[in-house]
Amino acid sequence: MSSHNETHSGPGGSDAINTEIITLTRFLTEEQTKHKEATGDFTLLCHSLQFAFKSIAYYIRRASLINLSGLAGSANSTGDDQKKLDVIGNDIFISAMRSSGCVRILVSEEEEDPIIFNEYPNARYAVACDPIDGSSNLDAGVSVGTIFGIYKLAEGAQGTKEDLLRPGTDMVAAGFTMYGASSELVLTMKDGPVNGFTMDAALGEFILTHPNMQMPKKRHIYSVNEGNSLWWADPIKEWCNSMKVPEKEGGKPYSARYIGSMVADAYRTLLYGGIFAYPADKKSPKGKLRILYECAPMSMVFEQAGGQAVNSKMDRMIEVVPESIHDKSGIFMGSYDEVQKVIDIHNKHKR
Repeated sequence: MSSHNETHSGPGGSDAINTEIITLTRFLTEEQTKHKEATGDFTLLCHSLQFAFKSIAYYIRRASLINLSGLAGSANSTGDDQKKLDVIGNDIFISAMRSSGCVRILVSEEEEDPIIFNEYPNARYAVACDPIDGSSNLDAGVSVGTIFGIYKLAEGAQGTKEDLLRPGTDMVAAGFTMYGASSELVLTMKDGPVNGFTMDAALGEFILTHPNMQMPKKRHIYSVNEGNSLWWADPIKEWCNSMKVPEKEGGKPYSARYIGSMVADAYRTLLYGGIFAYPADKKSPKGKLRILYECAPMSMVFEQAGGQAVNSKMDRMIEVVPESIHDKSGIFMGSYDEVQKVIDIHNKHKR
């Protein structure tokens, strides 16, 4: 039997050629054939998402060259200064979701109200997204990304924002992209494995590079903005302090890693383990991150990769029902044992 990897030597050295590459397109097609009842709509929706990610990645790579990253002068629904790239990312997303013909409702971080595609009254999906998360970091060349969750509408759904005020457990798929040194896409379907894809710029395709991602059960890395510690509740202060002062004599303190771009912090935590936290505090009693398009999709990814995700009340994050489409929450997500430590300290304080 011949191998699919051939090695060709040339003046530039040798290069192993893999002819058995699994692209995202191929992956989605193969997934669809596993479901006899599939209509192909979900696959079509994922192809439209893929196009949006590729487009955004392209514009981010060119941004500093053609001056796209300066402020657009308007503030978005959550008060962030809106960058021109935010607007572009948002427009790309709206256009991709509309043209898929499978999406009835789109909630975007950049839009006060949900976008209802009345031209497709029978479309069965709703999408929630943060088109360019971490955009305040763009000018510094820090990785930004897109976070998304996909819901299937209930039978008889009227196509209103109330159709999306549901827990993350109702999502059919979720994930995020990170536009960094390379463009990475992390995707998971409900109750399925977490798969990581990397953009191959030469082919213009996302390639499956991290099949079935599983997080380490514990890791001594924490990622949190300690600048907010003045406003933290006691259990959080105790938790944070416990990572710097090991219980055992001669124990090592945790390493601190905080980028301040959720997708970048999440991707690193997913790969290496540890914990990412953005707790609610006295200054932001509800928390800062949005449930529908930041916390819920990340929770699904982290749980299905073997980790945990909880809110500041220590409720399982993916079960939390948002009260409005831009509702906020605190979050702790990461390796199973690291999140458990936070839960244990909170339970101790309750007693």
